[in-house]
Amino acid sequence: MIRPAALLVAAVLAVGLGAAPHVHARHEKAARKGEFSFALLGHSFRNGNAKSEGDDGPDAEFRRLLAEAGQAEPAFVIATGIKGAGEACSDRLYTERRELMDSAARPLVLLPAGSDWADCRNTNGKSNAIERLNRIRELFFAEPDALGKGKLPLNRQSAIAKFRDYAENAYWEHENILFVTINVPAKNNHYLTEAGRNSEYEDRMVANRAWLQRAFLLAKRKKLPGMVLVMEGDIGAHVEQGFFARLSQKKDGFTEIRRLVRSLADKYPGQLLLVDSRKQDKAATAIEWNKNVGHLALGAELATLRVIPGSGALFTLGTADKD
Repeated sequence: MIRPAALLVAAVLAVGLGAAPHVHARHEKAARKGEFSFALLGHSFRNGNAKSEGDDGPDAEFRRLLAEAGQAEPAFVIATGIKGAGEACSDRLYTERRELMDSAARPLVLLPAGSDWADCRNTNGKSNAIERLNRIRELFFAEPDALGKGKLPLNRQSAIAKFRDYAENAYWEHENILFVTINVPAKNNHYLTEAGRNSEYEDRMVANRAWLQRAFLLAKRKKLPGMVLVMEGDIGAHVEQGFFARLSQKKDGFTEIRRLVRSLADKYPGQLLLVDSRKQDKAATAIEWNKNVGHLALGAELATLRVIPGSGALFTLGTADKD
C-alpha cells in the first residue's frame, strides 16, 4: 500500500521533472501576449506600363506579392499605389485594380500614390489631378472598412465634416499600436513652384496637419508604445536636425510636413516607424533608427514586420512565429 506521504513526494517530483516544460511554455506564451505581424507592399505599379510588362500584364508583380503576403498570414496588409505613371488614368483601370485588391486574403489598407492621380491629364492636355483623386476616393475609400477579406474597421478623416474629402487618410489601432496612413505623394508632395497653382497642396496640407496632430494626441493620451506612419513620399523626418537647417533656405514640398512630424515625434515617448515607397537602390531592406524614429523605405517589394510588445526593438523585420 502506497502511503499518502509517498504520493506527495511523487507529485512534487513530477512537477519538478515533468511539468516544468508546461510551466515554461505558459510563461513564454504570456511574454508573447500582443505579438503580431503585418505586411507592407511597396509601390509595385510605380514603373508599370501596360505596353511593356509582357503577357502577364502590369499587375502580375502585385498579384505575386499579394499572394506571398497572404501566405504569411499577417493581421493585415498595407499597400501603396493603384497604377503606374505609364498607365491610363481611366475609371476602367481603377475599377479593375479595386477588384484585384478586394481579392486579398487578408484585410488590405490602401494608400494612394502620386502616379495614381497627380500626373493625370484630360484630353486637352490640362491637369486632371484633382478630379482623378476625387474619383479614386469614391472608388477605393468610400467604405469605413479596409479592402480584402476579413473585417478591419478604419477611422477615416472624412468622418470629420471639415475634412470630408480626405477619406484616404485613416488610422486604426491593433494590439496597442497605432497605424496611420496619410496622402503625401512621392513627387514633391504635389507641390508646384508656379505661382497660384498650389491650392490642392495647400488644402491637403491643412488636412494632413490636423490628421497628424490628432493621431499623435491619441497615441500619447492612450500611452501607446508605438506608431506606424505610412506615406508614399520620403519626408526625411528621420535624419539629423542639422539637415533641416540646410533645407531652410530652399522650400520643397516636404518641408512643412517634415518639420511637423519631427516636432510631434520629439514629444512622443514611444517609437515611431516611418514607412515610404521611395527605396532607390537594391540594398537590403532595413529599418534605420534615429532616437525614437525609425525609417523603412520600400521598393516594389513585400516586407513583413513583427511587433513584439515590451521589446527594445518593438518593430522587427521578419515573420512572427506561429503557435
